[in-house]
Amino acid sequence: MSAAGPRLVAALDLGSTRIAAAIGEVTGDPRHPGVRVLGVGSERTTGVRRGVVRDIEETTRAIGRALKDAQLMAGVEVGTVYAGIAGEHVSGRLSHGVVSVTGNEIRTADVARVNEVAANVAFSRDHELLHAVPQDYLVDGQAGISDPIGMIGSRLEAQVYLVTVLSSAVVNLQKCIEKAGFRVGEFVLEPLAASLAALTPDERELGCALIELGGGSTNVAVFQQGKICHTASLMFAGNHVTNDLVHGLQVPQQDAEKLKERHGAAYEPSVPNEEVIELPAGPGQPVRSAHRRVLAHIMHMRMQEILELALDELNRTGFRQRLAAGVVLSGGGAQVPGIIELTREVFALPVRIAQPGAGLSGLVDRIAAPRMTVPAGLLLYGAKQVLQSGGFGVAARRSPAVEKVIGPVKRWLQDFF
Repeated sequence: MSAAGPRLVAALDLGSTRIAAAIGEVTGDPRHPGVRVLGVGSERTTGVRRGVVRDIEETTRAIGRALKDAQLMAGVEVGTVYAGIAGEHVSGRLSHGVVSVTGNEIRTADVARVNEVAANVAFSRDHELLHAVPQDYLVDGQAGISDPIGMIGSRLEAQVYLVTVLSSAVVNLQKCIEKAGFRVGEFVLEPLAASLAALTPDERELGCALIELGGGSTNVAVFQQGKICHTASLMFAGNHVTNDLVHGLQVPQQDAEKLKERHGAAYEPSVPNEEVIELPAGPGQPVRSAHRRVLAHIMHMRMQEILELALDELNRTGFRQRLAAGVVLSGGGAQVPGIIELTREVFALPVRIAQPGAGLSGLVDRIAAPRMTVPAGLLLYGAKQVLQSGGFGVAARRSPAVEKVIGPVKRWLQDFF
């Protein structure tokens, strides 16, 4: 295998049931970044639970295997990855900052200063800042300003959305990646990365809820006026659906997962009454059968509960009435037949399933699935960062001095969308 060139980017999605890796070549320009997908790899794992490492050795093994498979397919080696992060330990909050303008005209330094003031808030001892996303600027009390540079005014205010994560969760994820032989270029909030592959510019602008139906958690993110403005993680997810099938059909966990993948349905009315499926037989047990509608009923009830919890979160925060572009579903749960019909019934909004592909070329068929939305988005995120930083790629080795300058800047996503 050849050494990775300076225009490569690698992505790592650390899910609760599967770790997925992707490698691509950066194309396009900073305004329209693109990625030619070169290789994809995935590995089942039980080492991560809702974004927190619970088995370092198992997680390290799965990371190494997923990235090794992706490198083998791509024919290149990578050293640095953009890693997704999500889970119940992630939290977001709005913060307000105000400064006096130095002179009559607002300059870049004034904007940087008001951003820093807004982000200079006290977090709990065990949390740290991951992203800071400016939402709105006010000049002399006038709101709705996206870029105040060059405007005349004496008072500048900023509304900034701050995303924080549990410090120990980040350290343990980083430890696993480094033990596998790689380094972290940046941790990226998964819904933020997924939005780059799942949402159109119009959806981000008009108002849209991106719901990732994962195995260990269900992530909800709201986008408006082109920016992420709310995120939440729900503890009920795909693993709970599998557990319900274990108890309802009296089958082992592994068999329940296979039944869910092969015969699953999220909307009971869509399954014919007469359709029968064969249940896996255990050692010394006779072959059993069941109506597929029984399986669909179990899945329908649990997935409806999950979606209703997501709806409750949107109602609680006041975003439900501001989703002109509706709901977009991603994650493995979005691949279950009938999920669109069930989601429409719960939300009474337009619903579609994410299909990563925009901005991607090459082996797109290997990544154009709802469960690969996060890796696809991480590739696009990394490509944007590579292009904005002047061509640094995953094979580039930066000096500690350069890292000190670049590191903090990555947290600011003012010009990213």
